[in-house]
Amino acid sequence: MGAAAAAAVIAALKERLRRQDHLRMVFAAAPSQSSMLKRLSIAEDIDWRRVTAFHMDEFIGLPAEAPQRFAHWLDRHLFDRIPFGAVHKIRPEPDPEQECERYAGLLNEAPIDFVCLGIGVNGHIAFNDPPVADFDDPNDVKVIDLDEICRRQQLDDQGFASMDEVPRRAITLTIPRLLRADRLFCIVPGAHKKDAVRGSLHGPVTTACPASILRRHADCTLFLDREADPDA
Repeated sequence: MGAAAAAAVIAALKERLRRQDHLRMVFAAAPSQSSMLKRLSIAEDIDWRRVTAFHMDEFIGLPAEAPQRFAHWLDRHLFDRIPFGAVHKIRPEPDPEQECERYAGLLNEAPIDFVCLGIGVNGHIAFNDPPVADFDDPNDVKVIDLDEICRRQQLDDQGFASMDEVPRRAITLTIPRLLRADRLFCIVPGAHKKDAVRGSLHGPVTTACPASILRRHADCTLFLDREADPDA
């Protein structure tokens, strides 16, 4: 799965950079992305100086140096391994609402070419959990309250020692902002994601399973391992 996803992303990068001077990408920070990012970070013959990177969500309330912050996770797995032309990170402090405006402005300076994302146990994309997901959200970036299933997933991913440590709020790119990207690569491993994938592929398009909206995107490719595939 990781190898197949990385190969697709690398091919798309090379093709796009042959046609345009610069490229802009958004990355998810999650263990589900690790295999793909590892291969992406050693890809050859890509001029990363022509690529601008963003990430799609960040916790509110963690110390700036906390290793659980998604910006730091991406530093370890991607940003520190690749000489991107620019990397724009979400910085919740000191005012999360102002940061939403700042980050939305950066995203809107030019089109977003690619998004690499996953699907949460509750069907979320980015931190658009079912209680807060909005397919017609007027915002591009917003502050949200994390639902308990999402917080439990953060604990199960071994990012935190207890539920009490998992933040309750975060900043996220909204669903319309993600869907405005030209191409989406969605990487989803693990049996614990099978029900969410089933809802995304075969259920109604509904905010009860936010990832179901990916079926409405013109160019979204889903990469699964066998354990996550509800049709295997």
